[in-house]
Amino acid sequence: MKLLKANPFYAAGIAAFVIWGFIPFPLKALAEYPSGLILYFRVALSVTLLLFISVFFRRDAIKLTYSLLKTAADKDKRQFIIYTMLGGMLLTINWLTFIYVVNHIDIQTGSFSYLLCPILTAVLGFLLLKEELRPNQWLAIGLSIISCVLIGTGELTSLLFSLMIALSYAFYLITQRILRAYDKIVLLTLQLLLAFIFIGPFYSFFKGDSTIVLDGGFFVKVSILSALFTVLPLFLNLFALKELTSGTIGILMYINPIMNFVIAFIYFNEETTLVKALAYLLIFISVIIYNINLKKRRKTGSGMPVPPTSAATILK
Repeated sequence: MKLLKANPFYAAGIAAFVIWGFIPFPLKALAEYPSGLILYFRVALSVTLLLFISVFFRRDAIKLTYSLLKTAADKDKRQFIIYTMLGGMLLTINWLTFIYVVNHIDIQTGSFSYLLCPILTAVLGFLLLKEELRPNQWLAIGLSIISCVLIGTGELTSLLFSLMIALSYAFYLITQRILRAYDKIVLLTLQLLLAFIFIGPFYSFFKGDSTIVLDGGFFVKVSILSALFTVLPLFLNLFALKELTSGTIGILMYINPIMNFVIAFIYFNEETTLVKALAYLLIFISVIIYNINLKKRRKTGSGMPVPPTSAATILK
């Protein structure tokens, strides 16, 4: 407990991915409904909840965000607009694809996508944000790539879906890292509001040919999905990004797919193979290697030390 209290950003990051680890349950409960319809109401209810929180409890944060934008240089204003819009678009793509994969392919494919995501996030953080990676961290990334190749061999369709999910979320994390100076709830509210403005007029398209009646049970389930499995973990994740590097968040992401895989195998009785089991073990090893001497790591550009306790230590 002391470790988590001393490192609230690590605690928030871990909590976010633990919550997402259980997301197959609310999604499977909605499996009879079209993926687009689930997405539509997930965005609608999430942004409604966020608007309520922002208007009644976060007015100071809204004013501060407005003040920062008002005094920002024109270049920074353009950057804010572009990356906020891009963030909303990337979240929409990520959610729709993941919902479809879990309900119409299998949970393991969705899990695989979030094995790819940490690798892509760490590399993108290095390429775009100039975040340093030590030799042992490159080794960890290499081992993770090997594990992903083992899982993806012979499953091209699943691999393509996984790449779409992984790339959309990896780029989302990078855009939010760039906008880390702004309040995260306000930012997330704007992103989802823009996302719903875009998809709002296309309800009939997302519903498709479905004749399923949207009863109270549907709205209870999608409300749980929106509040507990969307707004809460997203906020925790964005909060963690205020201090942790994209590469570190990328490694913490492994909590999510590992839990998904275990749930798929134990609870939903999905079939697995020895190769996949070995690949997941290899990822565990890569997490340990990545976090060696993490307490000595300093964030590029900020000059601030990362909290002294590594993710591997907290997870023990």
